[in-house]
Amino acid sequence: MRILQLNMERGWRGGERQTLLCLRQLRAHGHDVALLARKGGELAERAAQDGFAVHGVSGAAGLCAFLLRNRRGFDILHAQTANTLTWLALLKPRLEGRLVFTRRTAFDVPAKREPRTAWKWRRVDALVAISNAAAKEPRRLGFSVSIIPSAVEAKPLDQERAAAFADRYRLSNKRVLATAAALTSEKDPCTLVRAVHALKQRRSDFVFLHLGAGGDEEAAAHALAKELDLGDHYVFAGFQPDIENLYRLMDVFVLSSRHEALGTSVLDAFLYSVPVAATDAGGLQESLAEGRGLLCPVGDHHALADAMDRLLGDRGLRAALVEKARDYVMREHDAGIMAERYLAVYRQALGGE
Repeated sequence: MRILQLNMERGWRGGERQTLLCLRQLRAHGHDVALLARKGGELAERAAQDGFAVHGVSGAAGLCAFLLRNRRGFDILHAQTANTLTWLALLKPRLEGRLVFTRRTAFDVPAKREPRTAWKWRRVDALVAISNAAAKEPRRLGFSVSIIPSAVEAKPLDQERAAAFADRYRLSNKRVLATAAALTSEKDPCTLVRAVHALKQRRSDFVFLHLGAGGDEEAAAHALAKELDLGDHYVFAGFQPDIENLYRLMDVFVLSSRHEALGTSVLDAFLYSVPVAATDAGGLQESLAEGRGLLCPVGDHHALADAMDRLLGDRGLRAALVEKARDYVMREHDAGIMAERYLAVYRQALGGE
């Protein structure tokens, strides 16, 4: 198959990581796969370094021009983001390839946007969601959805990188709790700051690392941490490009999201044997079910503090969670299996070819 993956995001987050993983796995399965991405963006640069054909464009005009010039060049046009789907839907009458869209969010569709959203989803030949939470809205609007969970792959430990990070943030002889989340309202960093403050009232042998880019809640989170006098107990360490190495430093991973379609950072924690405490938002309920982690109500900082304290204090609980979580992630979120599931969807979209 000739497959084009489309992702025009500027930064590097879970969706971009999954797009690159799809590219790698589809190529490994013997298919001709290329990327249409934002010129100069992180995804485009990483894909080019991996030897993929990368078609870089600066915006919607360039995207549309490329698609019209190459409308006979691809069997599958796979939109990995909602904005790329918009343009594919508009151009569909002039495109020859089949359209596939992966929904990676679990947000409700506002009533005033339902007609437009439904119009776009009707244009695709196959609609995929990364979890039942992400599939909820398409199903509510009457669409058939295939569930293909995101995948994770273990990377070798860069001991020097991990040691340098630990030294920079003086982690020696401290219990390390961490999150990997942008400072945005959907990730609810202020609840996390309050939870760490509540934990500090019980113990002081830890440091909490907030790994992630800025966002609309950045100023509020920093101000709250200062107001609560968390000092060195709460460290805003910013975006970390090779975060896989840092999971090896963690005793507990925490996620305070208000909305989460799946949460690949939690899957990483599972993969690297780090016990997880998280809110029960969206797909996190699926990931942490059956004893794979501790779930807390959204916005409840006391419950998050209790969960963190339990995990730090109970070695047996940590071991039980880690064992179940690692078995699950290896079974359900393997990259090769994800590729096989996408290939089955592609073939069905092509009429069983």
